[in-house]
Amino acid sequence: MPKAAINGVQLYYESTGEGFPLILAHEFAGDFRSWEPQVRYFSRRYRVITYNARGYPPSDVPTGEDAYSQEIAVEDLRGLLQYLGIEKAHICGLSMGGTLALNFGLTYPDMSESLAIAAAGSGSTDVDAWRQNVAEQSKGLEERGMAAMSDYAQGEARVQLRRKDPRGYREFASQFFSHSGLGSALTFRGVQGKRPPVFALERQMRALTIPTLIMLGDEDAPCIEPSIFMKRCIPTSGLVMFPQSGHAINLEEPDLFNLSLQHFLTAVETGSWAQRGP
Repeated sequence: MPKAAINGVQLYYESTGEGFPLILAHEFAGDFRSWEPQVRYFSRRYRVITYNARGYPPSDVPTGEDAYSQEIAVEDLRGLLQYLGIEKAHICGLSMGGTLALNFGLTYPDMSESLAIAAAGSGSTDVDAWRQNVAEQSKGLEERGMAAMSDYAQGEARVQLRRKDPRGYREFASQFFSHSGLGSALTFRGVQGKRPPVFALERQMRALTIPTLIMLGDEDAPCIEPSIFMKRCIPTSGLVMFPQSGHAINLEEPDLFNLSLQHFLTAVETGSWAQRGP
């Protein structure tokens, strides 16, 4: 079971395939297993790296809230790349992982060949309500473990996966409920609850020159406005919206997700991904 010693914790990771590195960062409700449809597809051409963030076994679960933040998540990813001897990579993430991809690109542009930001921006349009919900969910996780997240797993942006792929939804739910309640609570509180909204990053995004693909489902309401805002701000960005799709678009529509990402990576690698003028 490969683990990397990063910033005082052990992070579980998997490396599949050969070629230029492609990092896949998971969402709050997922882990490295959530990327299986992408690993099978992209590892034929790329060295695909998946990993579990701190708080997600078999990675370590630090017990202090101060061990979790957006900034620490960025540094963990940087440390993992350095541990693996990777100087530069395509960075792709979904939801929590998508926000991580954006912030990693803003912090370490020289290590980012491209950014693929999927289903990101939750909590940006309703910050106060979001943070109150995070506090309530975190408390429930600490008191009752993952059983407290039953409503979360069946939310308005999750029912699309259940409708399209009942077997896939059961697999998602089984993996989600196997997570650490403590790790999830601290991640929710430290990373999700304290990260800045996407709208607060306007100045940094307008200066970003890394090729960027933004992807989202048209029924993932909390992420629509933040995704459009990212498209407006990042001069090297493109936007793909998946029809009748919710939050976990890589699982809901794996063929469309893989094709969209592959077209983007090919455009980046051939120098044909454009930067729009002022």
